[in-house]
Amino acid sequence: MNNKAEALPFKKDRYYYEKKGEMIWEVRTDHKMIAFTFDDGPDKVQTNQILDLLEKYEAKATFFVIGNRVTKYPEIVKRIVKEGHEVANHTYNHVYFKSPSSARIVQQEIERTEREIYQATGKKSSFFRPPGGLYDDTIVQVSNRMGLVPVMWSWHQDTRDWSKPGVRKIGDKVIRNARNGDIVLFHDHVQGKTQTVEALGIILPELRARGYRFVTVSELIKSSVSKEVRK
Repeated sequence: MNNKAEALPFKKDRYYYEKKGEMIWEVRTDHKMIAFTFDDGPDKVQTNQILDLLEKYEAKATFFVIGNRVTKYPEIVKRIVKEGHEVANHTYNHVYFKSPSSARIVQQEIERTEREIYQATGKKSSFFRPPGGLYDDTIVQVSNRMGLVPVMWSWHQDTRDWSKPGVRKIGDKVIRNARNGDIVLFHDHVQGKTQTVEALGIILPELRARGYRFVTVSELIKSSVSKEVRK
C-alpha cells in the first residue's frame, strides 16, 4: 500500500503553481480592488466601446490580445496603453494547446504576439493567458522563462459572456460574487452582437458605488505585495 502511494505521480495543480508564484488566479488583498480582464481582442467596435466605458468610470483593465488581431488593429492597442490600461499576451492564433503541449509551438505563439505588441506599443507584456484556460507544466515553464506569468481568473468570476447568456446574467454574476482581489474574465471580441458592453454599463457604476476600484492585474498584484510588507 505504501509503495503504491509513493509511486503515484505528483499532481501539479492550481495550488502548486500559486504557491510557487508561477501562475495567478486571483490576489489576496485587503483593498477593495478588482481586475477586469478582456480576452480575444482587439475588436474595432467592441474594444473601443469598452474603453469609452472604462474612461467614464475611471476604471483600468488588462487586455489579453490575440497577435493576429493586433496586426489588424494596432491603433486600438495603442489607445489601450495610452489610456493607462495593460496589454497582455493571449497567443497569436488563439491556439488551444493540446496536452502534453509542444514547447516549440507555445514559444512561437507567444513570441509572435510579443513582437506585434512591442511594434504597436513599444512595451513588452508581463502576463500570458492560454486560450480556454488550458495549461500544463510546459506552458507554465515556457512562459515563465520568457518573463511572462500565466494569469487565469477567479473561478467565481467567469462571465461566459462569449456565449451571450444575457446582459442581466453577466451583470449579476460579477456583482453578486465581487470580492477583493478578484480577476474577472470578459471578452472584448465576441462574434456577432456582444452583451458585454451593456453588462459593463450595469456592473461598473454598481461596484463603484460599493467602493471598488478597477485596476490592472499589475496593480492588483502590487496591492498584495504591499499588504505582505505591512505585516
